[in-house]
Amino acid sequence: MYTLYIGNKNYSSWSLRPWLLMRALDIPFEEHQVVFDEGSNWDKFRSFAPNGCVPCLHDGDNVIWDSLAIIEYLAERHAGVWPEQPDARAWARCVASEMHSGFPALRQQCAMTCGVRVKPHQVGAPLAADIARIDEIWSGGTKRFGGPYLAGANFSAADAFYAPVAFRAQTYGLALSEPAQAYAQFILAHPMMQAWYEAALAEPWREVSHEEEVAAAGTVMADYRDQV
Repeated sequence: MYTLYIGNKNYSSWSLRPWLLMRALDIPFEEHQVVFDEGSNWDKFRSFAPNGCVPCLHDGDNVIWDSLAIIEYLAERHAGVWPEQPDARAWARCVASEMHSGFPALRQQCAMTCGVRVKPHQVGAPLAADIARIDEIWSGGTKRFGGPYLAGANFSAADAFYAPVAFRAQTYGLALSEPAQAYAQFILAHPMMQAWYEAALAEPWREVSHEEEVAAAGTVMADYRDQV
């Protein structure tokens, strides 16, 4: 059986992607959570991942690190990771790769924190451009391929890659068009997204650098995590 190493569910957007994909597609795996410590986690995470990061998938002697590499490894072994329709599959791969390498303002100014609600101090031009592109992908994909998922009727890796952004939209109240907002609400309601969210709320850990990123981004209006 696969073993998937992940970080804190409240903070780790990268961990969510393969976790959600495998849960949504009923790919069995053992979850191994390794929480963030203060400062560098290089030595700690290097015990299971060559790049010292989460997520990391172990399949016997094979070790696959980086979320996109994990997705492609699974796609070679399991149906449904990418859409069957060629044009939908090509589009899904493009938007997943775009998320993997892009959206720097969104990452910097809207750090993932599932259980908190934040009013941003400001939405400058770079962040506004990232949000507009997200909106274009969500509304355009669901319209082009018929929804309700990004690339058609079935959940795929495209949805897994954008799932953390749905949490960010909820956390920071990002302004989205009606179709994009409808998609965000749809994916947030997915049973496996709800399972991740409930686990994130129950986590007792507070990592200072992540908390400082959130405080720098805006005013915390609510914190739904279990109090510690």
